[in-house]
Amino acid sequence: MKRIGITGLLLLVSLLTMHCQPNTGKKRLDSLPPAVLETIEKRVADGITPGMAIALIDSAGTTFHHFGKTTADGSPVDDYTIFEIGSISKVFTGILLAQQVLDGDVKLEDEVNRFLPEGVTAAKKGQAEITIGHLADHTSGFPRMPDNFTPANPNNPFADYTEDQMYAFISGYEPTREVGAAYEYSNFAQGLLGHILAQNKDMSYEDLMVRVIADPLGMEDTRIRLTDRMQQHLALGHSAGVVVENWDIPTLAGAGAIRSSAADMARFIAANLGYIDSELSAAMELSHKVRHRKAGEMNVGLGWHIKEGKEGDVIWHNGGTGGYRTFVGFVKETGVGVVLLTNSSTGSDDIGFHLLDPGSELAELKSGNQAVEVAESTLDEYVGVYELAPDFSITISREGTQLYLQATAQPRLELYAESDSLFYLTVVEAKVSFERKNGVVESLTLFQGGRETPGKKVE
Repeated sequence: MKRIGITGLLLLVSLLTMHCQPNTGKKRLDSLPPAVLETIEKRVADGITPGMAIALIDSAGTTFHHFGKTTADGSPVDDYTIFEIGSISKVFTGILLAQQVLDGDVKLEDEVNRFLPEGVTAAKKGQAEITIGHLADHTSGFPRMPDNFTPANPNNPFADYTEDQMYAFISGYEPTREVGAAYEYSNFAQGLLGHILAQNKDMSYEDLMVRVIADPLGMEDTRIRLTDRMQQHLALGHSAGVVVENWDIPTLAGAGAIRSSAADMARFIAANLGYIDSELSAAMELSHKVRHRKAGEMNVGLGWHIKEGKEGDVIWHNGGTGGYRTFVGFVKETGVGVVLLTNSSTGSDDIGFHLLDPGSELAELKSGNQAVEVAESTLDEYVGVYELAPDFSITISREGTQLYLQATAQPRLELYAESDSLFYLTVVEAKVSFERKNGVVESLTLFQGGRETPGKKVE
């Protein structure tokens, strides 16, 4: 455990126009509760999570906690270990948007079609046009992923998705929802937003993010392309204990392409909490502002999701790429923030939420060695494609005695048998059951987060 005061951090970037806010007497969070520590150590010991870096931010500074290694024979995880932060990139995109709004370069009410090339028009359903604000809060009507997303390499799925494909999808897509009517989490919409904001400044998304956010906050290890130093400190991503490829996201970068460290992300969260005063403060405040409450029990801002907690609203986002799961969040009322980065496909959102909102429960994740044996002939009956929504399906496949699940535009994950028809995942607290009719498998049900989502077998 290491406590670094905000003032000490600022000595490293004394040329920046920032200063430390005084201690406000808010809640302190400088150590991990025993239950959290036990949970993390168990997941590392069971091989569920190879490595984890945690930063706890409060009014006194930042405490870092490290577990595991960058890979089996690698270095111990530390403050400067690099992880893919995945969809946490979306809150960077939201802040970039907020800054351009404050600078008068764009308005949240501006129609998206104004920013598209000649001959490319986004169709609408209903009377309203798709606006920049709709892209930022997941109410544009664009789906989670485009239907022309056909990666040559499923292990690096975004690498070959081009601008031409993005524009072709926009031109041909017929929305199924009215603009602004409902929340539908969309990687595509956020990627398009990042693209528009970068073009608005005649630069790449990475150059824009570095110029506006990373460099002013002294985040030297927050980039998309790995610098030599970042490469040396990279934690290799793991899925079910096996090293997997890093993801490259050139066209939809604003949706999930950024890599960073616990040290850098701690500065980012400290700035969002107001402990670091910078020229970004107003943009960050604007990004936290609630735009709607259409995401179930969640409010949504510009990129950020906002969950009601016992001690105040938890402003948060998580991220996931092929071999990484990450979480950042903070509560303004308590003045506490959390950064949690892992090189595992196993989610750890439960730990992040528990640290910020003690009423939130820790998950009980099983390891693969708790599975029962199921005959290969039975597993074969489950192989196929199951449609859970018009643009979201789950593909079940088998290799030997191992069953796999792969959701639309997501990595393939191992399924482990709890019984002949009920299977569990080790990466998240979720289960899948297979249902038969007249002896034939016709559907599955996904159990996750207290919800039951059925899916009909279509192939």
